[in-house]
Amino acid sequence: MLISATATFAQNPPLPEAPHDAPPATSPKAGASALHLFSSASGTQAPAPWRVVGLPKSSKPLTHFDITALEGKQVLRVQTDHSYANLVHDLPDLALAPGTKLRWRWRLDQPLRQADLKHRQGDDSPLKICALFDLSLDHLGVIERNLLRAGRSMSGEDLPAATLCYVWDATLPAGTLLHNAFTHRMRMIVLDSGEQRLGQWVSHTQDLAADFQRAFGEESATLPPLHGVLVGADSDNTAGQSLGYVGDITLAP
Repeated sequence: MLISATATFAQNPPLPEAPHDAPPATSPKAGASALHLFSSASGTQAPAPWRVVGLPKSSKPLTHFDITALEGKQVLRVQTDHSYANLVHDLPDLALAPGTKLRWRWRLDQPLRQADLKHRQGDDSPLKICALFDLSLDHLGVIERNLLRAGRSMSGEDLPAATLCYVWDATLPAGTLLHNAFTHRMRMIVLDSGEQRLGQWVSHTQDLAADFQRAFGEESATLPPLHGVLVGADSDNTAGQSLGYVGDITLAP
């Protein structure tokens, strides 16, 4: 099982116990297992295996994810209201083929103007899409290794050691790379910034290997298997509200 919130254990102090680390699995190349498309949903819920994951042992409201028709197509609606959650799609530790691209389109209608990803009190995002990598714990220092093990024990989830998120931010310039304010296990790349494109669909194609090297290259010279993909949004730190939409997400060379 996999959780998307790599920062979960940083926001909530973890228990000291740690499970045994399993060896990385041998997996098929990307393309052999596809992400399930939001447009294929038969109702208002995202199709399985997409699942909503919140913070463990938290009473915070969950960000709302549902399928809705917009401009004649079924898309994912993402709404926050003082809330936190991620919509996670687990993958069988895919070994990505060279040049594998993550593609999607998104649209932001209501931004979070008070968000500030550089500080914990402003660490919110109205839209983010993250790739979760099964980086070996051998690449981590002792402190981060133990924190991650404790986080896994506390949450009951197989928290990834490397999470790369693409975000829509209120102020940071597009292209900005930064660490999450709660944990170095999550790095973020700002793709869209500000409100110039509010209410408009924006398409993105990202080279996962190139972006991983940019964000985590000092820790690993090779691309780890892909553990999962998530859509997230949160406004729990800024006590705000946001509204966005995400179209189908695909993974292919």
